[in-house]
Amino acid sequence: MKQPPRARARRRWGHRRRRAFAVAATMALGAAVLTACSGSGSGKTELVWYINPDAGGQDKVAQNCSTDQYTITTQVLPQDAGQQRIQLARRLAAQDSGIDLMSIDPPYTSELANAGYLAPLPQSFQDTLKQQSFAGATASATWKGQLVAAPFWSNTQVLWYRKSFVQKAGLDMSKPVTWDQIIKAAGDNGGTVAVQANKYEGYVVWINALIAGAGGTIASDTQAGVNAKIDVNSPAGDKAASIVHDLASSSAAPPDLSVSNEGTAAATFGSSSGAFMVNWTFIWTNYDDAQPEVKKDLGYAMYPETVPGKTARPPYGGINIGVSSYSNHVSEAMQAAECITKPDNQGVNAELTGNMPASSAGYDYAPLKKIYPPAVMALFQKSLENAAPRTVTPYWSDISGSLQSTWHPPSSVSSGTPAKSSSFIQDVLHGRSLL
Repeated sequence: MKQPPRARARRRWGHRRRRAFAVAATMALGAAVLTACSGSGSGKTELVWYINPDAGGQDKVAQNCSTDQYTITTQVLPQDAGQQRIQLARRLAAQDSGIDLMSIDPPYTSELANAGYLAPLPQSFQDTLKQQSFAGATASATWKGQLVAAPFWSNTQVLWYRKSFVQKAGLDMSKPVTWDQIIKAAGDNGGTVAVQANKYEGYVVWINALIAGAGGTIASDTQAGVNAKIDVNSPAGDKAASIVHDLASSSAAPPDLSVSNEGTAAATFGSSSGAFMVNWTFIWTNYDDAQPEVKKDLGYAMYPETVPGKTARPPYGGINIGVSSYSNHVSEAMQAAECITKPDNQGVNAELTGNMPASSAGYDYAPLKKIYPPAVMALFQKSLENAAPRTVTPYWSDISGSLQSTWHPPSSVSSGTPAKSSSFIQDVLHGRSLL
């Protein structure tokens, strides 16, 4: 599709703001580009893996995958996914050879690939990943028909509930439940529905799941770049907005709804008002030591349906492993990526962090079966099969930021929000508005 001159000029980096960002990064870092050590006294190559913060899983896998030819060391990225993206983008824009491997949040994978920052995966490696990975995992790592990064772990959200509360409320959790049902049950019985609704990526994860659960998408035809079709203003978007509005205006809304994240939601759920919560797989072990009474009362079910009778589309999260195209050791880094993403190493990471494997074979890792009952493991995998990744586009950061700006706080969401957000997203993509 032909683009206006201003849009074509932006396409090299994706946005005027991002071009300036890249130039500034190059100026700041160009004189001091880090290089991976090729010998630290042992004569072995050092591969540097930039990882997201965790409980030691990636460090353990780095040890497992170090060889006689190279040692894998780790550098920790910021906690916030958006800040992880910024740090990686700055360094890669400066052609920093000090990054060999990187842990990439799925919605930013296509952006880095589209900019030429990721070394191509060999076809044999792609074939292996396609065979072993969940469908949502490969979708999140695919751009222009090619796998551009290697799925490492795949996370999903389920509906966690307090068994004592649903018994009091008379809700049958053996059957699918809807958002409307749990909001009403919590509101009528003095409970809360804990979600992630701060002004950050986690809130957009919820919005995306609500829209996908109603059969919609946030955007389509994403290979058209800034001219992608924005689909938020739709019946699916309307239903998503009504659910956010209903929770925000209900007594089931936690007092900290507008600043809630994964951790605060877990705290709310563990309080005396805890009833329902949507959150990631780490919740299963979250209360083991600190609140064993909550763990004893912990129930789990498929993510709530947006529309009664329509299969829920839970959030998809995780980490993809990318190899920097500016690494001085691309061949070795690619070998390391193949080792890191082997099912057994996915299992090692899951055992230590609670971030579950990107492959069904990873779930066969024996120690996981001692931590997670078969029903929980089966629920996680079923959820991953139904999960809806966020829109795969190099412009995801702009789309996400626009949604955050127009859907936050949750108490402001109304029937007019989908149309407002759709218009704003298009204005941001075409340079008519700034975030």
